[in-house]
Amino acid sequence: MASPSSPGGVVLGALETEIMNVLWSAPGPLSVRDVLDRVNERRATPLAYTTIMTVLGRLADKGATTRTKQGRGYLYTAAVADEAALAVREVIRDFGAAAVAHFVDEARATPELMARLERLMREDDGT
Repeated sequence: MASPSSPGGVVLGALETEIMNVLWSAPGPLSVRDVLDRVNERRATPLAYTTIMTVLGRLADKGATTRTKQGRGYLYTAAVADEAALAVREVIRDFGAAAVAHFVDEARATPELMARLERLMREDDGT
């Protein structure tokens, strides 16, 4: 669950978001070293390998990344398209059908959102 101190219930912390941005922009899976190098390109004070390895492990535990074993380490890939997808996954996991019902109730209050939801449902049905 999101930290109570995080603004707006943000699911990811600052470093987690920075790492996810690296994974989202990558053409394929990345090693810890690859992520470390890309993150450190933008930093005045470089982070340690173990810091990135720990955060990637936590992101995998949250379901934000997938990891596959390669040699003694792992390759990481983003498992969600963006932070909103991770937030939705977390809400559905924590609250299930009640969350979906409340989402639909909220969508009904916004005609544009309800129209989009209906279009998405039709696309999924193949109609």
